[in-house]
Amino acid sequence: MVAITEEQVRELAGYRGELAPVTSCYLDVDGARWVRHSDVVRELDRLLRAARGRQNGDRSVASDLRRIEEHVKGGLDRSRTRGLAMFSCSAHDLWRVIELPVPVRSQVVVNHAPCVGQLEQVIDQYERFGVLLVDRQHARMFVFELGELVESTEVFDQLPRGDDDDHSYTKDQARDHAAARARQHLRHAADMAFAVFQDQEFEHLILGASDDLAADVEVVLHPYLRERLVARCNVPLYAGDDEIRRAALEVESGVERAKEAEVVGRLREAVGAAGRGVAGVDATLAALVERRVETLVVSSGYTDMGWRCGNCRWIGRIGRTCPVCRREMDQVDDVIEEAIEDALGQSCKVEMCVGNADLDVLGRIGALVRY
Repeated sequence: MVAITEEQVRELAGYRGELAPVTSCYLDVDGARWVRHSDVVRELDRLLRAARGRQNGDRSVASDLRRIEEHVKGGLDRSRTRGLAMFSCSAHDLWRVIELPVPVRSQVVVNHAPCVGQLEQVIDQYERFGVLLVDRQHARMFVFELGELVESTEVFDQLPRGDDDDHSYTKDQARDHAAARARQHLRHAADMAFAVFQDQEFEHLILGASDDLAADVEVVLHPYLRERLVARCNVPLYAGDDEIRRAALEVESGVERAKEAEVVGRLREAVGAAGRGVAGVDATLAALVERRVETLVVSSGYTDMGWRCGNCRWIGRIGRTCPVCRREMDQVDDVIEEAIEDALGQSCKVEMCVGNADLDVLGRIGALVRY
């Protein structure tokens, strides 16, 4: 399974259907929710019925919907796939299918550009992270991406016996030798972790070790890894991959919520001080139009209807005449999705927040601005 990257999402966000709109379909295919393939097909049929009712006779869109239907009904390998993202524009021969190991919210959007909000949220919520488990003789290194294991490496260093065959070692010598071998093992573990990082770069590192060992491990970690160390976890060294994944995902979720809270805190302070922050959909859309946004902050699942000018690209909640060029605008089902696309197109950071009450109070959307 090929992972989706931020660069690919930004590339999709910048695509424009000149001759016909783009059809975007997200489909939840999670086996825990939809046990049989026929259950998935029924969910797809529900989406397509609504989409066909809104297509207004557009032949390209009709062809897009048929292609999506044929792809899903043709059969899916759901052993590792829990969500599908499909993008089609028959008039321009665009067809892109992205299989995700995490669930998505089922939806179909027909618009001038691919609907990438959910992909951006997946990338934002599921950063690549490493897990290093260490005891005095063993070390195991794992890398997870989108909740899936992509790397597993192990080292083992045998500790010396308490004495040698002819009993020539004193107890102090044996103890010193054992301590030196233990330090050497920790360096081997740190070297292994850094080699994995060089091969499989990750954003965060989680350390699993006893309290008396963890500090010693941190000392020998490469500086690149120390700056990525976000937490410790209590997982047995030889726990199964699923147990390690669940524990790591729980830690990562806490790290992500803390990051979101920090960004929202900065936004709240900037808005409250009438500084470099705006809140609410109208002020945020205006800042995007003026290209002042540095970081767009959006509450996950937030949608709102609005308008887009096809001539000057102005977006807002109120139509039908563009306030800038006075042209007639097109109504869009989700102006928040338009905002995300514009932010990515302007190389802004996008922070999708899950269940943040402070952001809800601010209007569920806001932006840190450059001026």
